[in-house]
Amino acid sequence: MFKKLFRQDENILNSELAEDLPIPRHVAIIMDGNGRWAKKRFLPRIAGHKEGMDVVKRVTRYANAIGIDVLTLYAFSTENWKRPTDEVDFLMKLPVEFFDSFVPELIEENVRVNVMGYRENLPDHTMRAVEKAIADTAHCTGLTLNFALNYGGRSEIITAAKEAMKELAREGKSSEDLTEELLNDHLMSSGLGDPDLLIRTSGELRLSNFMLWQLAYSEFYFTETHWPDFSKEDFLQAIIEYQNRSRRFGGL
Repeated sequence: MFKKLFRQDENILNSELAEDLPIPRHVAIIMDGNGRWAKKRFLPRIAGHKEGMDVVKRVTRYANAIGIDVLTLYAFSTENWKRPTDEVDFLMKLPVEFFDSFVPELIEENVRVNVMGYRENLPDHTMRAVEKAIADTAHCTGLTLNFALNYGGRSEIITAAKEAMKELAREGKSSEDLTEELLNDHLMSSGLGDPDLLIRTSGELRLSNFMLWQLAYSEFYFTETHWPDFSKEDFLQAIIEYQNRSRRFGGL
């Protein structure tokens, strides 16, 4: 059941992770608490984001090792542009450093990079790094590492609805022909499937405009741990919690 482990993490599997119970196919994470982690250590907020980038690498390895198909990470929201300019500038440079250092390992481990969000509004250097990572890993067929970058759930639904209506108009159909399936086809996550499990770190208990349509029947797992402190044990505990829940999707 479990995939080959990344070289650096040969001991990540926990005996409490039941091989006879389902692993979530798609896990989404709201990576929260970078700034608070830094503040507690009297460091600038960007230090927390830098540390958080290393956690992304580790969690990607963990997800790949236990057989998750899609890992979606909320990296930057459409509302995050309101943050101080120096912080936003740093966050826009992180993908360049991240992909430059990590893509060779992702290719070796057959991990495909995907990015959903309004990419056209990203700075040129960020856009180039994103497009290169997507192109370089396009042939990979294992875990999909999906970043929500300049992403907003409400805007996504509106954009998808507009595109779906255009398709209906081209076919000579009306709004009465709009279906959930058609709207799904025009979402940024089309083809990835809905998350089975949502993890949010740092103790906040809200969705923050993240995958509002797709999370309708996802299992939620909240932890007080700040993202830079999110460990192998934290991740596996979330998976164990998922394995012990009963998913009924409105039925009995």
